Amino acid sequence: MPERLNLLLGAAVLLSLSMQSVAEQTLRFRLVPRAGVEERLGQYQGSNLEREATLKKMFVDAGCGEHVSEQPVRFHPPNLICVFPGNSDRVIIVGAHYDRVAAGDGVADNWSGASLLPSLYEAIKIDPRHHTYVFVAFTAEELGLIGSRAYVRRMTAEQISATDAMVNLDTLGLDSTNVWVSHANKDLARALAYVAHLISSPVKGIDFEQVGSTDSESFTSRKIRSLTVHSLNQKIHDAGILHSRQDNLAVMHLDEYYESYRLLAAYVAYLDHGLDAAETATSSSR
Repeated sequence: MPERLNLLLGAAVLLSLSMQSVAEQTLRFRLVPRAGVEERLGQYQGSNLEREATLKKMFVDAGCGEHVSEQPVRFHPPNLICVFPGNSDRVIIVGAHYDRVAAGDGVADNWSGASLLPSLYEAIKIDPRHHTYVFVAFTAEELGLIGSRAYVRRMTAEQISATDAMVNLDTLGLDSTNVWVSHANKDLARALAYVAHLISSPVKGIDFEQVGSTDSESFTSRKIRSLTVHSLNQKIHDAGILHSRQDNLAVMHLDEYYESYRLLAAYVAYLDHGLDAAETATSSSR
C-alpha cells in the first residue's frame, strides 16, 4: 500500500546525496514524443496474432530489426523479443503481455504495456549500456501466464544468474503510476521510488491481489528479482473495466499514460548502473 512505498522512498532519498553523481551519469535517455507513444497505443486492433505482428513492426521501426526474434509457444502466438546488446553479460528484462480477452479491445489490459516496449527501447538506445536489455512481449498471459512461463522455462541457470531485474508493465494509463509493492523486490521498488523522486513523477504503492496474477510472477518463481508497474486502484476495479467491453481507448487517461512512460524510461535507464550503486551505498552506510 502507499505507506510501504513511502518507507521505501524515504530510504531511497537518504541515499540521494551519495548517489547524485551516479544519477547524473545514468539518467541518460531520450523520450519518444507523446504523439508517437499515443500513435502506438492506437494500434491495438486485431487478433492476438495480429497484435504480435504489429508489435514486431513497431520494434523494427524503432531500430531493433537486427535483434528482434520470435520465441515459439506451443498452441499460441509467439513471445516477441527485442534485444539491445550491452557491453557485459548482465541482463535487464522489460516485459508486458500483448494478448487480450475476447471482450473489449484490451487497450488498458494490456496493449498499454506492450505498445510501450518499442518506445522504451528507443529511449535507452541512445547510449551504450552496461547491461543487455531484453524487451519481451509475452503471449497468453490471460490464459495463465503461459508465455512468461515458457520464457523462464527456457532460461538456463547461467541466464537466470545473469539477470539483475525484470520490470513488468501491466495495465497502464487508467490512473497514475502504481507499483505492486507486496510482490515487488524491495531493491527494485526502492530504485523506482528514488527515480520518481528525482524526476518529480508521481508513483504510489497499490497492491492488486484481487485482480489475479501477472507475468512478473513467472520470474519471481525462478528467484529473479522483479516488480510490476500498473495503474489500478479500487475504484477502477469496482468499475469493472478489465476483461469487459469497457476496456477501450476511451477509458485511457493519456496524460497519466505518458507520465508513466516518462518515469519508466528514466527507471530502466537508471537500473543500468543505479541499482548497483544503491546497494553499494546501502552496504557502506551500515
